[in-house]
Amino acid sequence: YLTLAIDQRLAMYAAMGLIVLGFQQSAVWGWDSVSTIGCLVVGAALMIGFVLLELRIPDPLIQLRIFKDRGFAVDNLVLGLMSVVFVPFFFFASVYAQAALGESASNAGFYIMWFFLGFVVTSQIGGRILDQQGARPAVVVGAALAAVGFYLLAGKLTDLSLNAQWIYIVLAGGGVGLMLGPASTDAVNRAPSTSYSEVTGVTQTSRNFGASLGLAVLGSILVSVNRTNVTDALVKGGVPRGRAEDIARSFGSSGGGRPSDSGGASSSLVHDVQAAFAHSTQTIFYVMAGVMALTFVVSLVLFPAGRMAAPDDLPEPADPPPADAAA
Repeated sequence: YLTLAIDQRLAMYAAMGLIVLGFQQSAVWGWDSVSTIGCLVVGAALMIGFVLLELRIPDPLIQLRIFKDRGFAVDNLVLGLMSVVFVPFFFFASVYAQAALGESASNAGFYIMWFFLGFVVTSQIGGRILDQQGARPAVVVGAALAAVGFYLLAGKLTDLSLNAQWIYIVLAGGGVGLMLGPASTDAVNRAPSTSYSEVTGVTQTSRNFGASLGLAVLGSILVSVNRTNVTDALVKGGVPRGRAEDIARSFGSSGGGRPSDSGGASSSLVHDVQAAFAHSTQTIFYVMAGVMALTFVVSLVLFPAGRMAAPDDLPEPADPPPADAAA
Protein backbone atom coordinates (compact mmCIF):
# COMPACT_ATOMS: atom_id res chain seq x y z
CA TYR A 1 0.00 0.00 0.00
CA LEU A 2 2.87 2.38 0.79
CA THR A 3 4.41 1.79 -2.63
CA LEU A 4 1.14 2.37 -4.42
CA ALA A 5 0.61 5.57 -2.45
CA ILE A 6 3.78 7.18 -3.78
CA ASP A 7 2.99 9.77 -6.40
CA GLN A 8 4.70 8.70 -9.63
CA ARG A 9 5.54 12.15 -10.90
CA LEU A 10 6.79 13.39 -7.55
CA ALA A 11 9.09 10.37 -7.22
CA MET A 12 10.56 10.89 -10.70
CA TYR A 13 11.02 14.65 -10.28
CA ALA A 14 12.58 14.25 -6.84
CA ALA A 15 14.94 11.50 -8.02
CA MET A 16 16.24 13.49 -11.00
CA GLY A 17 16.39 16.74 -9.07
CA LEU A 18 18.36 15.30 -6.15
CA ILE A 19 20.86 13.53 -8.42
CA VAL A 20 21.49 16.70 -10.43
CA LEU A 21 21.68 18.82 -7.26
CA GLY A 22 24.21 16.48 -5.69
CA PHE A 23 26.54 16.64 -8.69
CA GLN A 24 26.07 20.37 -9.19
CA GLN A 25 26.83 21.31 -5.58
CA SER A 26 29.67 18.85 -5.10
CA ALA A 27 32.22 21.57 -5.87
CA VAL A 28 30.71 23.74 -3.13
CA TRP A 29 29.80 21.13 -0.52
CA GLY A 30 32.63 18.70 -1.27
CA TRP A 31 32.39 15.08 -2.40
CA ASP A 32 32.67 13.84 1.17
CA SER A 33 29.90 16.14 2.39
CA VAL A 34 26.80 14.60 3.97
CA SER A 35 24.68 16.85 1.75
CA THR A 36 26.34 15.66 -1.48
CA ILE A 37 26.25 11.98 -0.54
CA GLY A 38 22.72 12.28 0.81
CA CYS A 39 21.38 13.86 -2.38
CA LEU A 40 22.96 11.21 -4.59
CA VAL A 41 21.95 8.26 -2.41
CA VAL A 42 18.36 9.43 -1.84
CA GLY A 43 18.00 10.36 -5.52
CA ALA A 44 19.24 6.95 -6.65
CA ALA A 45 16.94 5.20 -4.16
CA LEU A 46 13.95 7.18 -5.38
CA MET A 47 14.83 6.37 -8.99
CA ILE A 48 15.00 2.64 -8.20
CA GLY A 49 11.73 2.87 -6.30
CA PHE A 50 10.10 4.67 -9.22
CA VAL A 51 11.20 1.95 -11.67
CA LEU A 52 9.93 -0.84 -9.39
CA LEU A 53 6.63 0.98 -8.94
CA GLU A 54 6.16 1.48 -12.69
CA LEU A 55 6.72 -2.23 -13.32
CA ARG A 56 4.13 -3.27 -10.72
CA ILE A 57 1.12 -1.00 -11.20
CA PRO A 58 -1.43 -1.57 -14.00
CA ASP A 59 -1.46 2.06 -15.21
CA PRO A 60 2.15 3.34 -15.03
CA LEU A 61 3.31 6.82 -15.92
CA ILE A 62 5.87 5.29 -18.31
CA GLN A 63 5.59 1.92 -20.01
CA LEU A 64 9.09 0.78 -19.08
CA ARG A 65 8.65 -2.52 -20.89
CA ILE A 66 9.21 -0.68 -24.15
CA PHE A 67 12.89 -0.64 -23.20
CA LYS A 68 12.94 -4.36 -23.96
CA ASP A 69 13.38 -3.22 -27.56
CA ARG A 70 17.18 -2.99 -27.70
CA GLY A 71 17.12 -0.38 -30.42
CA PHE A 72 14.83 1.89 -28.41
CA ALA A 73 16.96 1.50 -25.27
CA VAL A 74 20.17 2.29 -27.18
CA ASP A 75 18.51 5.29 -28.88
CA ASN A 76 17.70 6.78 -25.49
CA LEU A 77 21.13 5.98 -24.09
CA VAL A 78 22.75 7.67 -27.09
CA LEU A 79 20.47 10.71 -26.78
CA GLY A 80 21.22 11.00 -23.08
CA LEU A 81 25.00 10.76 -23.53
CA MET A 82 24.95 13.17 -26.46
CA SER A 83 22.97 15.71 -24.40
CA VAL A 84 25.62 15.61 -21.67
CA VAL A 85 27.78 17.41 -24.26
CA PHE A 86 25.35 19.09 -26.67
CA VAL A 87 23.50 21.54 -24.41
CA PRO A 88 26.34 22.29 -21.94
CA PHE A 89 28.63 23.18 -24.86
CA PHE A 90 26.69 26.40 -25.47
CA PHE A 91 27.19 27.55 -21.89
CA PHE A 92 30.87 26.67 -21.59
CA ALA A 93 31.69 27.97 -25.07
CA SER A 94 29.99 31.28 -24.30
CA VAL A 95 31.84 31.67 -20.99
CA TYR A 96 35.14 30.71 -22.65
CA ALA A 97 34.66 33.24 -25.45
CA GLN A 98 34.11 36.00 -22.89
CA ALA A 99 36.53 35.02 -20.12
CA ALA A 100 39.41 33.64 -22.20
CA LEU A 101 39.06 35.33 -25.58
CA GLY A 102 37.87 38.63 -24.10
CA GLU A 103 34.76 38.86 -26.29
CA SER A 104 31.61 40.71 -25.28
CA ALA A 105 28.46 38.75 -24.43
CA SER A 106 26.94 39.54 -27.83
CA ASN A 107 30.08 38.65 -29.78
CA ALA A 108 30.34 35.35 -27.93
CA GLY A 109 27.45 34.19 -30.12
CA PHE A 110 29.78 34.14 -33.13
CA TYR A 111 31.83 31.45 -31.42
CA ILE A 112 28.73 29.26 -31.09
CA MET A 113 27.68 30.08 -34.66
CA TRP A 114 30.46 27.88 -36.04
CA PHE A 115 29.02 24.91 -34.17
CA PHE A 116 25.61 25.44 -35.76
CA LEU A 117 27.10 25.74 -39.24
CA GLY A 118 28.35 22.18 -38.99
CA PHE A 119 25.19 21.04 -37.22
CA VAL A 120 22.78 22.37 -39.87
CA VAL A 121 24.65 20.84 -42.82
CA THR A 122 25.11 17.36 -41.40
CA SER A 123 21.61 17.14 -39.95
CA GLN A 124 20.33 17.08 -43.53
CA ILE A 125 22.82 14.35 -44.42
CA GLY A 126 21.83 12.35 -41.33
CA GLY A 127 18.20 12.37 -42.41
CA ARG A 128 19.09 10.94 -45.81
CA ILE A 129 21.23 8.22 -44.25
CA LEU A 130 18.35 7.32 -41.93
CA ASP A 131 15.96 6.92 -44.87
CA GLN A 132 18.36 4.78 -46.87
CA GLN A 133 20.34 2.72 -44.36
CA GLY A 134 18.81 3.24 -40.94
CA ALA A 135 20.04 5.21 -37.94
CA ARG A 136 23.12 3.18 -37.04
CA PRO A 137 25.58 4.50 -39.68
CA ALA A 138 24.69 8.13 -38.97
CA VAL A 139 24.90 7.70 -35.20
CA VAL A 140 28.20 5.80 -35.26
CA VAL A 141 29.92 8.18 -37.68
CA GLY A 142 28.43 11.24 -35.99
CA ALA A 143 29.65 10.19 -32.55
CA ALA A 144 33.14 9.54 -33.94
CA LEU A 145 33.27 12.95 -35.67
CA ALA A 146 32.06 14.71 -32.52
CA ALA A 147 34.64 12.93 -30.35
CA VAL A 148 37.46 13.89 -32.72
CA GLY A 149 36.14 17.44 -33.08
CA PHE A 150 35.91 18.10 -29.33
CA TYR A 151 39.31 16.51 -28.73
CA LEU A 152 41.07 18.64 -31.36
CA LEU A 153 39.17 21.73 -30.23
CA ALA A 154 40.27 21.18 -26.63
CA GLY A 155 43.87 21.09 -27.75
CA LYS A 156 43.52 24.52 -29.38
CA LEU A 157 41.70 26.35 -26.57
CA THR A 158 44.92 27.57 -24.98
CA ASP A 159 45.93 29.29 -28.24
CA LEU A 160 43.32 31.95 -27.38
CA SER A 161 42.50 32.36 -31.06
CA LEU A 162 39.21 31.62 -32.80
CA ASN A 163 41.08 31.33 -36.11
CA ALA A 164 42.84 28.25 -34.76
CA GLN A 165 39.61 26.69 -33.49
CA TRP A 166 36.71 27.31 -35.86
CA ILE A 167 37.31 24.28 -38.08
CA TYR A 168 37.17 21.97 -35.06
CA ILE A 169 34.05 23.68 -33.75
CA VAL A 170 32.41 22.99 -37.11
CA LEU A 171 33.58 19.36 -36.96
CA ALA A 172 32.15 18.86 -33.47
CA GLY A 173 28.84 20.46 -34.44
CA GLY A 174 28.71 18.35 -37.59
CA GLY A 175 29.10 15.16 -35.59
CA VAL A 176 26.27 16.05 -33.23
CA GLY A 177 24.04 17.13 -36.12
CA LEU A 178 24.64 13.86 -37.94
CA MET A 179 23.41 11.73 -35.04
CA LEU A 180 20.68 13.74 -33.29
CA GLY A 181 17.89 13.47 -35.87
CA PRO A 182 18.41 9.80 -36.77
CA ALA A 183 18.54 8.67 -33.12
CA SER A 184 15.39 10.63 -32.20
CA THR A 185 13.44 9.49 -35.26
CA ASP A 186 14.52 5.88 -34.89
CA ALA A 187 13.26 5.83 -31.30
CA VAL A 188 9.84 7.12 -32.36
CA ASN A 189 9.66 4.65 -35.26
CA ARG A 190 10.13 1.80 -32.81
CA ALA A 191 7.12 2.83 -30.73
CA PRO A 192 3.80 1.01 -30.92
CA SER A 193 1.23 3.02 -32.84
CA THR A 194 -0.69 3.77 -29.65
CA SER A 195 2.21 5.33 -27.72
CA TYR A 196 3.93 7.89 -29.96
CA SER A 197 3.32 10.73 -27.50
CA GLU A 198 4.62 8.64 -24.61
CA VAL A 199 7.76 7.64 -26.50
CA THR A 200 8.40 11.26 -27.47
CA GLY A 201 8.15 12.16 -23.80
CA VAL A 202 10.64 9.43 -22.88
CA THR A 203 13.20 10.60 -25.47
CA GLN A 204 12.80 14.22 -24.36
CA THR A 205 13.27 13.18 -20.75
CA SER A 206 16.46 11.32 -21.68
CA ARG A 207 17.80 14.39 -23.44
CA ASN A 208 16.80 16.86 -20.72
CA PHE A 209 18.14 14.71 -17.91
CA GLY A 210 21.40 14.19 -19.79
CA ALA A 211 21.75 17.94 -20.37
CA SER A 212 21.03 18.75 -16.72
CA LEU A 213 23.47 16.11 -15.54
CA GLY A 214 26.10 17.36 -17.97
CA LEU A 215 25.77 20.96 -16.79
CA ALA A 216 25.94 19.86 -13.16
CA VAL A 217 28.94 17.54 -13.48
CA LEU A 218 30.95 19.60 -15.96
CA GLY A 219 30.16 22.80 -14.08
CA SER A 220 31.40 21.24 -10.87
CA ILE A 221 34.62 20.15 -12.58
CA LEU A 222 35.15 23.60 -14.08
CA VAL A 223 34.70 25.36 -10.73
CA SER A 224 37.17 23.04 -8.99
CA VAL A 225 39.83 23.14 -11.70
CA ASN A 226 39.46 26.85 -12.34
CA ARG A 227 39.99 27.80 -8.70
CA THR A 228 43.39 26.16 -8.79
CA ASN A 229 44.44 27.43 -12.24
CA VAL A 230 43.36 31.05 -11.81
CA THR A 231 44.66 31.27 -8.25
CA ASP A 232 48.08 29.98 -9.34
CA ALA A 233 48.19 32.45 -12.25
CA LEU A 234 47.34 35.40 -10.01
CA VAL A 235 49.79 34.40 -7.29
CA LYS A 236 52.50 34.01 -9.92
CA GLY A 237 51.68 37.55 -11.07
CA GLY A 238 52.18 38.98 -7.60
CA VAL A 239 48.62 38.97 -6.23
CA PRO A 240 48.34 37.90 -2.56
CA ARG A 241 46.99 34.35 -2.27
CA GLY A 242 43.92 35.34 -0.26
CA ARG A 243 42.92 37.96 -2.81
CA ALA A 244 43.74 35.56 -5.65
CA GLU A 245 41.45 32.90 -4.21
CA ASP A 246 38.59 35.41 -3.90
CA ILE A 247 38.99 36.42 -7.54
CA ALA A 248 39.21 32.79 -8.68
CA ARG A 249 35.97 31.89 -6.92
CA SER A 250 34.03 34.54 -8.83
CA PHE A 251 35.90 34.38 -12.15
CA GLY A 252 33.58 33.23 -14.92
CA SER A 253 31.01 31.85 -12.45
CA SER A 254 28.12 34.05 -13.59
CA GLY A 255 28.47 33.94 -17.34
CA GLY A 256 31.97 35.34 -17.62
CA GLY A 257 33.17 38.80 -16.97
CA ARG A 258 35.95 39.79 -19.33
CA PRO A 259 39.39 39.96 -17.71
CA SER A 260 40.21 42.99 -19.86
CA ASP A 261 37.44 44.89 -18.06
CA SER A 262 39.20 44.74 -14.69
CA GLY A 263 41.02 47.99 -14.18
CA GLY A 264 44.51 48.18 -12.76
CA ALA A 265 45.66 44.80 -14.02
CA SER A 266 48.68 44.61 -16.28
CA SER A 267 48.21 43.17 -19.75
CA SER A 268 50.55 40.29 -18.94
CA LEU A 269 48.53 39.37 -15.83
CA VAL A 270 45.28 39.56 -17.79
CA HIS A 271 46.76 37.22 -20.41
CA ASP A 272 47.91 34.79 -17.71
CA VAL A 273 44.42 34.70 -16.20
CA GLN A 274 42.84 34.19 -19.62
CA ALA A 275 45.25 31.33 -20.30
CA ALA A 276 44.45 29.82 -16.89
CA PHE A 277 40.72 29.86 -17.64
CA ALA A 278 41.41 28.37 -21.08
CA HIS A 279 43.27 25.50 -19.40
CA SER A 280 40.25 24.96 -17.12
CA THR A 281 37.86 24.90 -20.08
CA GLN A 282 40.27 22.57 -21.88
CA THR A 283 39.66 19.99 -19.16
CA ILE A 284 35.90 20.26 -19.74
CA PHE A 285 36.22 19.83 -23.49
CA TYR A 286 38.45 16.79 -23.08
CA VAL A 287 35.73 15.28 -20.89
CA MET A 288 33.20 16.10 -23.63
CA ALA A 289 35.42 14.30 -26.15
CA GLY A 290 35.52 11.31 -23.80
CA VAL A 291 31.72 11.24 -23.48
CA MET A 292 31.34 11.30 -27.26
CA ALA A 293 33.94 8.53 -27.56
CA LEU A 294 31.85 6.48 -25.12
CA THR A 295 28.78 7.24 -27.24
CA PHE A 296 30.65 5.97 -30.28
CA VAL A 297 31.52 2.68 -28.55
CA VAL A 298 27.95 2.21 -27.29
CA SER A 299 26.43 2.84 -30.72
CA LEU A 300 29.03 0.70 -32.51
CA VAL A 301 28.57 -2.30 -30.21
CA LEU A 302 24.90 -2.15 -29.23
CA PHE A 303 23.01 -0.30 -31.96
CA PRO A 304 21.05 -2.75 -34.16
CA ALA A 305 21.82 -2.57 -37.86
CA GLY A 306 19.22 -2.09 -40.58
CA ARG A 307 16.54 0.36 -41.42
CA MET A 308 13.58 0.68 -39.07
CA ALA A 309 10.40 1.23 -41.06
CA ALA A 310 8.48 4.41 -40.32
CA PRO A 311 4.71 4.14 -39.81
CA ASP A 312 4.07 5.40 -43.35
CA ASP A 313 6.21 2.58 -44.75
CA LEU A 314 4.23 -0.21 -43.13
CA PRO A 315 1.98 -2.21 -45.46
CA GLU A 316 -1.71 -1.48 -45.41
CA PRO A 317 -3.86 -4.17 -43.78
CA ALA A 318 -5.57 -6.48 -46.25
CA ASP A 319 -9.25 -5.80 -46.98
CA PRO A 320 -11.61 -8.20 -45.25
CA PRO A 321 -13.22 -10.82 -47.49
CA PRO A 322 -16.77 -10.14 -48.77
CA ALA A 323 -19.59 -11.28 -46.54
CA ASP A 324 -20.75 -14.02 -48.96
CA ALA A 325 -17.23 -15.41 -49.27
CA ALA A 326 -16.90 -15.45 -45.50
CA ALA A 327 -20.20 -17.33 -45.30
